[in-house]
Amino acid sequence: MSHQNGQTHPATKGQVGNARPYLGLGFGVVTCSTAALLIRMAQVDTHSLAIAAWRLAVAALILTPIVLITRRAELRGLSRREWGSALVSGVLLAIHFGTWISSLAYTSVAASTVLVSAYALFVGVASHLLLQERLSREMVVAIIVATAGSAIIGLGDLGVGTHRLWGDFLALMGALSGAGYFLIGRRLRGRLSLLAYVYPVYGTAAVVLVATLLISGLPRIPASPRTWLWILVMALGPQLLGHSSLNWALRYLTATYVTIATLAEPIASTLLAWWVLGERPSLWTVAGGALTLAGIAIASHVERSEEEKDHLIEATPA
Repeated sequence: MSHQNGQTHPATKGQVGNARPYLGLGFGVVTCSTAALLIRMAQVDTHSLAIAAWRLAVAALILTPIVLITRRAELRGLSRREWGSALVSGVLLAIHFGTWISSLAYTSVAASTVLVSAYALFVGVASHLLLQERLSREMVVAIIVATAGSAIIGLGDLGVGTHRLWGDFLALMGALSGAGYFLIGRRLRGRLSLLAYVYPVYGTAAVVLVATLLISGLPRIPASPRTWLWILVMALGPQLLGHSSLNWALRYLTATYVTIATLAEPIASTLLAWWVLGERPSLWTVAGGALTLAGIAIASHVERSEEEKDHLIEATPA
């Protein structure tokens, strides 16, 4: 991603042979996969809403001096429509984190991360209807296969009891709001630099979550220094590095492809939960994980094929 004199360039898919968008996307997925484990550690003595609020607040505070120094002029140049879109995206991000983080207090890491990843289906369909991103037959197959794999993982870990069902419902609400967040990000990232986009979005989400925390009557400040450590790591890792890498990738790759790639998160999160928390993955998880990876592989092949076609069209003399 290059910017000259603070100007941005039109959104384009990654150039043929340029692996940076894919490496950035992979880094974002791996980093975000640690979030569920960190959240579980913080939930030992802190409410989920407080974790979500302070995760976004710390991230926004870290970004503030950087953005004011490097992107002040660009922020001043945003149109009302761009500000409005960023604010809506921030509200959706607040709902996403508030519901998904809360789901981890009621259901397993595998079920939660799988169900919240179901927004691949929502993004794929909405991208076709709203963003005019053409869905090829192969990409439709990729969405179905990857989503089916994620569903299989969840089915093997749904459990019995109303608390599990409530956790599953919260994760699905996180999926719905996450789909809207990604779709708006796809449109804005074509016109804005990474920092000019994520700062108002993260800031809005932080304000919404902190305000909700204040009126909820729940404990506002985590009491344990260890919890603050987990929140700081969440803000620096999954939030600033992980989600920002995904937002950066949205400038070069389609929203559908980025979303399908994030379906690898449940696999990594489940393995981490097994290693650290002792949540051993079932055969359902292994089978579903294989399908999910297959879907990602299909999507990757389709994306690169489309790049090669675009490159040939651009290289053909008029």
